[in-house]
Amino acid sequence: MSSSETSHPVVFSTSTQHIILSSKYLIPASWARYQLSQLINKSLQLSQPVPFDFLIRGQILRGSIAEWCAGNGVKEEETLEIEYFESLMPPKLLSAFAGEDWVGEVNCQVKGYIMTASYDSIVRVYDHSQTLLTTISGHSGPVSTSCWIPGSNLESPQGIVSGSHDGTALITPIKELESISTQEELLAAASLRLHTSPLSSVAASTSGTHILTAGWDGLLGVFTTQIPDEDEVFDDQEPVPKKKRRKVEQREAQAKRKAPVHALRSHTGKVTQGIFDKSGKNAYSCSLDSTLRTWDIEIGACKSTITANTRPMTSLVLLSDENTLLSSSTDRVVSIYDLREQTLSGPPPVLPHPAFPSTLCAHPTSIHKVASGAYDGIVRLWDLRSTKTPVNAFEVGKKQGKPGRKIMSIDWTHGLLVAGGEMGVEIWKLSEGADIARS
Repeated sequence: MSSSETSHPVVFSTSTQHIILSSKYLIPASWARYQLSQLINKSLQLSQPVPFDFLIRGQILRGSIAEWCAGNGVKEEETLEIEYFESLMPPKLLSAFAGEDWVGEVNCQVKGYIMTASYDSIVRVYDHSQTLLTTISGHSGPVSTSCWIPGSNLESPQGIVSGSHDGTALITPIKELESISTQEELLAAASLRLHTSPLSSVAASTSGTHILTAGWDGLLGVFTTQIPDEDEVFDDQEPVPKKKRRKVEQREAQAKRKAPVHALRSHTGKVTQGIFDKSGKNAYSCSLDSTLRTWDIEIGACKSTITANTRPMTSLVLLSDENTLLSSSTDRVVSIYDLREQTLSGPPPVLPHPAFPSTLCAHPTSIHKVASGAYDGIVRLWDLRSTKTPVNAFEVGKKQGKPGRKIMSIDWTHGLLVAGGEMGVEIWKLSEGADIARS
């Protein structure tokens, strides 16, 4: 550093495993992310460099320290507290394939497999080579949602639950995924009956004992995953279109009609999503009535309500620490709620979007990272410590010649982000600094 170059005192902190000596550093004000990352790596003496990002007073550093100080009115002699964390590297498209129709939901929670719920009324399970392994086609309307029912371990789910515009959810048991014959069709064992309108979401508890359904009729249903020996409710469904009637009747013949343990009634508008917490004792729901509600699953009652005036909500996600809940809404923002606060002291922080954010998913382990998919065909990756702009963003549909198509679902785990919607399905690899160091 030349004698004429301006320097700035800084103190570093981190919540990662990469901790350097706590001390005050005097560094050139011209330094930006790259030089700061080099300094951290040199201090750690890592055999394989790890790229880092840097956070100053709630803002991710995009330019030099001098530029940040000038833009925020910080004087040269003020000591900056800088938090560093592992960078999320630019996403890499691994594969893409067109669906038979719009893909309403994607799920990659079982390692090595991708499940899709499609508007052609079929649930499909693929391996990562895009080989179609199995299908479920017992619904008479578009399938908008599906999820795995956890088994004894994460790699061996006991079944699949799917929800449809026909107002039903189906439980389909599965055997070992490795033993399923290619394109084998599975048959549903139970049909969950409560709703009189299309289903918007289904969720399974981590224990695999309960299912939560959410519908446009303003209801949520709590069901057990146990398959009944006999029908528990009468068949009062609307007639199925003739061209599908015979096929659907044959498939439903062995699917027992199952009644809910609880019907959760409190919302005054369409319920757009319902999810369990990790314990399975509580659930959260959002609705077009501009409310978020917390439910006691054991007694089937609403415990608390968060009201966001004139902010109809369309999806939600609970972060891994279970203290933070995010909800997207029709006014093109994602709101961030701290569940530890009993009442809202003011408007919640938001993640702004130029288009309607239709779907959310959380980082598998981080309490700071979340992804959103929007109707402009762009997936945005956010760090909640800096909410003004996304850390990264990428457009889906380009490879298939369908840019700008609506994203309807995303899922993020095992280093992969899968997106589904009008463009079909795309699989992206997301690497973080720690992943690079291990490779």
